[in-house]
Amino acid sequence: MSKLLYSALITTLLFTSSPTLAGTCASKCGPRPIQFTPGQRIRIAVINRTYGIVNIEKLLGTKPLTLRPGQQLFLEQGDGTEPNVSLVFWDENSSPLKAVVSKPDFGTLRVEIRPGNRVPGDRSVYILNDGRVNVF
Repeated sequence: MSKLLYSALITTLLFTSSPTLAGTCASKCGPRPIQFTPGQRIRIAVINRTYGIVNIEKLLGTKPLTLRPGQQLFLEQGDGTEPNVSLVFWDENSSPLKAVVSKPDFGTLRVEIRPGNRVPGDRSVYILNDGRVNVF
C-alpha cells in the first residue's frame, strides 16, 4: 500500500509543481514573412502616409522621385533580370520614417511609409534574390 501511496504522491507532484503552458505558433510567432517567387514580376506600390514630402529612389541608376503626403507611386520590378530590388527613402526634413510592407495579392508589394517614432527609423526595403522582403 505504501508503494501505491508513494506513486500517487510522485504523480501528483509531477503534474502540479511545474505548470506547462501550451500555446500555438499563431499566438506567439508574429506575422509570416513576406516572400515572392524568385524571378516573378512584382509591382511595388509605395504610399506616402506622412505629413511631409518623402523621396524614393529605386537603386541601380534611377533618379529620386518625390512623393507628397497621400500620394501613391507604382514601380515595376523586372522579369527576373534584376537580381534584387532596393528602394531607399527619406523624409525631406530628416524625420524618422516607418515602412509597413504587405502583400495584398500574388504579384504586388505594398509599402506604406508612415511617420516613425525612433531615430533613424526605416530607410530602405529590399527584395532579395530568394524573394524575401526585408525592411532596414
